[in-house]
Amino acid sequence: MSGNAKLPIGIQDFAGLREDGYAYVDKTAYVFKMANEGKPYFLSRPRRFGKSLLVSTMRAYFEGRRELFEGLEIERLEAERISREGGEAWVVRPVFLLSFNGADYTREGGLEGKLDALLRGFEATWGDDFSDLGFGPRFQQLLEAAHKKSGHRCVVLVDEYDKPLLDAIDDDALVEHNRAVLKGFYSVLKDADEHLRFAFLTGVTRFSKVSIFSDLNNLRDISLSADYAAICGMTESELLDAFGPELDTLAEQLGENREECLEALRAHYDGYCFHPDGPDGKDRKVYNPFSLLCAFVEGRLGSYW
Repeated sequence: MSGNAKLPIGIQDFAGLREDGYAYVDKTAYVFKMANEGKPYFLSRPRRFGKSLLVSTMRAYFEGRRELFEGLEIERLEAERISREGGEAWVVRPVFLLSFNGADYTREGGLEGKLDALLRGFEATWGDDFSDLGFGPRFQQLLEAAHKKSGHRCVVLVDEYDKPLLDAIDDDALVEHNRAVLKGFYSVLKDADEHLRFAFLTGVTRFSKVSIFSDLNNLRDISLSADYAAICGMTESELLDAFGPELDTLAEQLGENREECLEALRAHYDGYCFHPDGPDGKDRKVYNPFSLLCAFVEGRLGSYW
């Protein structure tokens, strides 16, 4: 296809995306807003909607990797904050990324094995061994140790929090077991509040949120918030700004003009609205980014979900 953009289909690593020159729709203003207005957040979005990339972006920000954000909105916002408030910019903080991908949760012990592997990795990083404790207390001790050793409060990022439940959905007993394990583990995010700078959890569903996070009653659910309706996915304005050449190429391939092609894309891929209100009602509807980019690459409108 013609067009200048290197399309990031399936790429979930923010550092790799930026370093390898892929097109990026700048969502960093949302990261800045969250980091400076609150602490524990929860977000639900469909699969292949950019959740893992968002988590990876947060990780890079809290690890102080300023070079990855050159020219992006958060660079300007961070400079304005320092000018206004003083303090340090691009602080390197302890980041605990808990991704629940890459494990078999359909068998007994699968969740426990994943948690143990994650915690062992953190223990290796911080030079501590709390493996004689249960998962929750073990994680709490790690957060406290990282805070003391680094001098900075910790960041906890949880990707696909609900995968251990969804994978085991046909086994009621295993679902309830995994739910109980996760509930005890996530309760640490309240118990260790003094050691936390920021926490963000994301997944596909909201159906289990109340029971899993009932002890974490200060968690802010932004899934249907107007302020964050376009935090994942792609608005039409973002599509036109970032992928104008790709849109024109696709229109030519389909034998349509730009507006006809745009109307077809709307019909296929922008059926998501996470809040009806906002400064621009049209832009509260978002496109599925994976399907949209696949259409540009393949030169046709398909069911890429």
